[in-house]
Amino acid sequence: MPRQQRQATKYPGVFFIEGTAKDGRTERIYYIRYRQGVKMTEEKAGRQFEHDMTPARAARIRTERIEGKTPSNTARREAVQAAKDAEANKWTVSRLWEAYKAQKTVFKSLRQDQYRFDKHLSPCFGKKEPHEIAPLDVDRLRIGLTKAGSKPQTVKNILALFKRIIRFGERKGLCPGLGFQIELPKVDNFKTEFLTTEELQRLFAALDAETNIQGANILRMCLFTGMRFGEICKLTWADLDFERGFIHCRDPKEKRSKALPMNDLARELLMGHPRTAGSPYVFPGAGGKMRTTNRDTARRIRDRAGLPKEFRYHHGLRHTMASYMANSGQVDSYVGHKALGHADQKMWARYAHLQDQTLRDAVQVPADIFKDILKGKSGPDPKVVNIAKAKR
Repeated sequence: MPRQQRQATKYPGVFFIEGTAKDGRTERIYYIRYRQGVKMTEEKAGRQFEHDMTPARAARIRTERIEGKTPSNTARREAVQAAKDAEANKWTVSRLWEAYKAQKTVFKSLRQDQYRFDKHLSPCFGKKEPHEIAPLDVDRLRIGLTKAGSKPQTVKNILALFKRIIRFGERKGLCPGLGFQIELPKVDNFKTEFLTTEELQRLFAALDAETNIQGANILRMCLFTGMRFGEICKLTWADLDFERGFIHCRDPKEKRSKALPMNDLARELLMGHPRTAGSPYVFPGAGGKMRTTNRDTARRIRDRAGLPKEFRYHHGLRHTMASYMANSGQVDSYVGHKALGHADQKMWARYAHLQDQTLRDAVQVPADIFKDILKGKSGPDPKVVNIAKAKR
């Protein structure tokens, strides 16, 4: 493009060239030229129509530049870029959260934690760096959640997530810590659920009447093996060792693999369970992928069996299995603890000498009790016992 003709104005250091406005009209584009120290600067002041620029206004801008009252266009652009660079290098809580997620290899509760962060943490702390957060800010969040009706466990989960994110940044050398301790609410989480003989009989009848075999068998697995729902969802056919009588659980709650003994009821269920073509999972979800929910079927079975609404259909069956095992009088509490795969490393180390047959015998006890119930025999209901306390 050829150099356009500069046209002077009556104001020193102010000139213009002619250009085309957005609406097609010819307009003047004003420039100013001035010296600061030994440096000569030339820059655009503005367009006639778009910026409502006039020679007098351009002259005033030139005077402000010379007097140092306003920065030059170049200085402003450099300042904007510096601000962007500084912002990009800030380890805000939101940026720490993204980095925290990216380095996780075992993340069982990503969906829940993402919701907690987006709903509660991001609005309060997302744009802040950890050193900008005061204890009062965390107190406001805690009080606000409580006043909004959040349960103590919900408040604890949100604050615990916030604590993990900050610790991650501090541990990786990305940012300093908060400089104060986050106090988590104390929650009494000990809850043991079990079903009576009559309730189990109704449950077995409801399971037999259920047309969703996959969903019904998941509940049976919770009861027969004491496995957690997440462990059952991850279970593949390759994890089943029918020869040795063990089920290999991958990525369980304690973030390490383990082998659970297989009793007669579990073996019979698994050997008769239908396989889904093209899927490696024993209890696959939609499209043969790993299952993430069994809520609808479980609730339908729970309601058909007349069980309490507050009964946690998956974990409650695990507790039921543990209660029958602990109260049978035939299983040592340490053996039962290991047979159920509880994540107590000291117990595991202390009783690492337990033989496979000992563990198989332990889980066979409740299986025999359930067999009697299935046959119509009734026996005494188990008492609720804390296995951890039973050893004392």
